Amino acid sequence: MEAIGVLAVTGLLVAWLLWSLWNLYRIPVGLRDGSWQRPLWWARLWSLALFVGCVAWVRGALSGGLDVGETCAYAHHQRYDSAYLASHVEESGRLFPLHEKCNGAYDLVPAWVNPTILNCAAFVLLATAVLLWFGVRCFTGRGASGSAVRRLGDADLSPVTRR
Repeated sequence: MEAIGVLAVTGLLVAWLLWSLWNLYRIPVGLRDGSWQRPLWWARLWSLALFVGCVAWVRGALSGGLDVGETCAYAHHQRYDSAYLASHVEESGRLFPLHEKCNGAYDLVPAWVNPTILNCAAFVLLATAVLLWFGVRCFTGRGASGSAVRRLGDADLSPVTRR
């Protein structure tokens, strides 16, 4: 049963990766052809920003490896200062900003990770706000069908198209 769960999660992550790669192509094309004015473009931006932010967070969270001391010493040729880490234990346990320090001067988390997470979060919030605006606009009658009703004026509309 556990193997089925792992396969399902892996399949979903691969599908999200493929969707994000497709979005990486479609977002710039949408800027050129004007489809940024449609909700699907913003959903693509939301999905891509969330994916990139999650990947950056995972990269930063796993930067220390299984043994931070060995990673510092053997992979990065830095001195591991356990006294410094003991006095700053709350810093390495936070979800954001990510830090995994070998000593006071060297951090295993790459410098690009935290700004990437922050920018992706800003894009997710922006896309969420725009998608909510599209939704409110659609349900309040100011969407495409509402403007069509206003253009028709006093025409007798069927109960299906009347708002």
